[in-house]
Amino acid sequence: MAAYGTGRGYHDLRHLTEVLARLAELGRGDDVEVVLAAWFHDAVYDGGTDLEERSALLARARLAGEDVDVDEVVRLVRLTADHRPASDDPRGHALVDADLAILAAPPERYDEYRRAVRTEYAQVPEPQFRAARRAVLQDLADRRRLFHTAHGHARWDAPARANLAREIVELSD
Repeated sequence: MAAYGTGRGYHDLRHLTEVLARLAELGRGDDVEVVLAAWFHDAVYDGGTDLEERSALLARARLAGEDVDVDEVVRLVRLTADHRPASDDPRGHALVDADLAILAAPPERYDEYRRAVRTEYAQVPEPQFRAARRAVLQDLADRRRLFHTAHGHARWDAPARANLAREIVELSD
């Protein structure tokens, strides 16, 4: 809880709560390793590099000796670096879909998310931020499937693509 309550922009307790709610929606709310991976996936978010790797290592350290599959939690946390789980990875599918579900939020919530992400990168000059953000969003938009679960694909793909397209156009102005 302390890691997510440090005055971050987007990667805060609200984000964590939304990811956990999406996991429940996807039927993974009782999967201990997936839920723990959700808790740890953005535990380190300090503007540095290798955030997911450092979050994974934090999970390994904090969960050592616990009665959970720590290697699986670490593996799942690492998937949130590029959101590209293997085709035969239902746990990974659920976690990355839950993490990316914000892309399908109603426009008002999506705009809050956009502003919060910008807050996290306030130190980055506007032209550099816009170019980097546009590249990330374009990579997502170019994917054949944004969401890996059937539920995520059916419910979230169209609104996510609409939000991505709108933001890409605005970043290109």
